[in-house]
Amino acid sequence: MNAIIQFIEKGRPFFNKLAGNIYLQAIRDGFLTAMPAILFSSIFILLAALPEVFGIVLPSAVSSWLWRVYNLSMGIVGVLVAATTAKSLAESMNRRMPKGMSLNVVSIMLASITGFLMLAVTEIDGGIDVTYLGTKGLLCSFISAFISVNMYKFCTLKNITIKMPPEVPGVISNVFKNVFPYSFSVLVCVLIDLICEMVFGIRFAESIIQLFSPLFSAADSYVGISIAAGAYAFFWFLGIHGPSIVEPAIAAAIYANVEANLMMVQQGEQASHVLTTGLMNFLACMGGTGCTLVVPFIFMWMCRSKQLKAVGKASFLPVCFNVNEPVLFAAPIVLNPYFFVPFILAPIANVVIFKMFVDLLSMNSFIYVMPWAMPGPLGMFFGTGMAPLALVCAAVVIAVDALIYIPFIKAYDANLVIEEAEKREENAQDEVKEEAKVSEAANTEAAQISAAQKTESSPVQSEMENSETGLTKSEQKPLNVLVLCVGAGTSAMFANAVNKGAQGKDLPVSAQAEAFGAHTDILDQFNLVVLSPQVQSRYDEIKADADRYGIKVVKTKGAQYINLTRDPEGAVDFVISEANSES
Repeated sequence: MNAIIQFIEKGRPFFNKLAGNIYLQAIRDGFLTAMPAILFSSIFILLAALPEVFGIVLPSAVSSWLWRVYNLSMGIVGVLVAATTAKSLAESMNRRMPKGMSLNVVSIMLASITGFLMLAVTEIDGGIDVTYLGTKGLLCSFISAFISVNMYKFCTLKNITIKMPPEVPGVISNVFKNVFPYSFSVLVCVLIDLICEMVFGIRFAESIIQLFSPLFSAADSYVGISIAAGAYAFFWFLGIHGPSIVEPAIAAAIYANVEANLMMVQQGEQASHVLTTGLMNFLACMGGTGCTLVVPFIFMWMCRSKQLKAVGKASFLPVCFNVNEPVLFAAPIVLNPYFFVPFILAPIANVVIFKMFVDLLSMNSFIYVMPWAMPGPLGMFFGTGMAPLALVCAAVVIAVDALIYIPFIKAYDANLVIEEAEKREENAQDEVKEEAKVSEAANTEAAQISAAQKTESSPVQSEMENSETGLTKSEQKPLNVLVLCVGAGTSAMFANAVNKGAQGKDLPVSAQAEAFGAHTDILDQFNLVVLSPQVQSRYDEIKADADRYGIKVVKTKGAQYINLTRDPEGAVDFVISEANSES
């Protein structure tokens, strides 16, 4: 097994590079930025649909108003994602532009939206067809965003612009500066749609849906969902944030299928599309990637190792809300041969069981988008429209996950128990030797002199130890720390530890947690950026942003990062030490 792990680990540089691809990152970050609108619309669809589950009929005016809010928010998510994806890609591209050159992000967003409309909208009598403005048009969103950013990049590098005299105000000059790249971006989308209509007789949005339909159908099969769930876990096992690689490939399908399922339920049909956001969040990642919801409880209740018991007690609460980095890096699970099989097998088993409930027992699949941090069983229950079978399915997958993990955890536990016993024996022997040395030294005058010297130097030593932090009582400098991770989950734990440690030591240190992508507008407020292990594939981007303000960026290792989240004193010492170090 170790040989297999070593072989797989050799591919880590390639996978890290793949995770750092700016186009994949733009798709994922575009969705994350648009997520508030998606969750907002889900609230209204819940308010409109759930009363019917209990036999309550809302007044028609109220129902119509709720559906209107949903349709005008979720119904334009394609437009929103066209803008947010373009923004993310443009910001990444700006970091790679030659010095003195930059792309106008706002103008690019406008060009992307307009290009999306050229690709997705069809005129009908009295107006336009809005079918592809929502989730059905997401593929058009990505295409328009990619075209816009690259067209602006081309025009900027080639200096294709309308040059105005120096006397013209900068605001007006910028307007004319972006005319050519904006026009070219939109015209490319117009030409793509025109060619598609001439060749196939249908608009681009419809043709691309037909083109990708076989792939979407294949992805919704047992094999397809197993590959997606297994890939999530496989990359995380290597310490690489799996969704960063896998989710962009299935993003259009997982969101479109939720809306398609909802429409099917409204028409009295079964919601049968399984590959959805809910499947990935609450089945493939129940308790976090690798389906680790059961792991902390097995550690606490069935293990004899002090290490695993401690990890279980420290991680069970975050894991209940799908934040499992504490158990991934503290056990550790990442790159641990004992966990390779269950970590990948459990997610595959979960999604297959869920599909069997849908196919064989006619349970509805997910019809609502729920927040990813909702506990898995609750997310399944509410996401499927409060289907009673969802609770049964949740109980089944939890039991199956436990059965998968227990043999491997027990084997790992037995190994740790032996290691801990050996370590205790070594420590006992060291203590005996140390006591003997102290006893011998205590009988000599040299030992007394040495002890006296230590006593005299202790205030100086204490002052030196304090001065290493650069924050002695005589000279305290404020230190503002930004902690970044993917979803602001473990970064909040780390930031809280720093703040608690600073308060306990009465030091002027403060920390704030953010998700990657939300840091760009607030970066100038900090002196130090600490990266969680999940976002280290984006180190170059973050460092490029930080270098503009002369801010230091620090990486952390998995176990180190998680240990510091539980050690306030160590966390504040770590950030102070890193802030004052030369490297």
